[in-house]
Amino acid sequence: MGTVRSSNKVVERREFVAKLIKEIPDALIITSLGSPSYDVFAAGDRTKNFYLWGAMGGSTSMGLGLALAQPDKSVVVVTGDGEQLMGIGSLATIGAKQPANLTIVVLDNGHYGETGMQRSHLSLGTDLVAVAKGFGIHDAYVVDDLHHIDKVAAKVNARNGVALAQVYIDTNEPVRALPSRDGVHIKNRFRAELNLQPF
Repeated sequence: MGTVRSSNKVVERREFVAKLIKEIPDALIITSLGSPSYDVFAAGDRTKNFYLWGAMGGSTSMGLGLALAQPDKSVVVVTGDGEQLMGIGSLATIGAKQPANLTIVVLDNGHYGETGMQRSHLSLGTDLVAVAKGFGIHDAYVVDDLHHIDKVAAKVNARNGVALAQVYIDTNEPVRALPSRDGVHIKNRFRAELNLQPF
């Protein structure tokens, strides 16, 4: 079974993430474990970033909860294709709830980068955009050019409907930029950003 990619074009992951974050300065960002967390941290640490460690498959569910709890704020999940596949059922719940302020950015290199670079189902025939649309996320699309950042950023800032951007990246791994692994610190500073008390 071949790939379903509509083009062979890819974007450079760190450049894409850095430019996107620059255009959405007020957004709350949830990252999945591994490379998406490194990419977001490399773009500049922010109190609006919540880095997940060891929670594979959980980033979109957390993003959904945050979007429902903070409807006046833009929420962005930056995740990988392997992580999104692990939590694919979360897209069904997101499609049912339709949080207007949630955008999911899937950095898709077609591999499980954290477990040995085995090929993911997105390089074996699964069409993530079709799956997302089937779950009710109708604004789902492929990004294979840096010029598409404007479209993603405009959607994030508008908060006018849930969206999923499947961003084609290559398999190169940039030097790791590691955010804090102190979960309590990350949680408490994120709560402070939202004017909530630590617990």
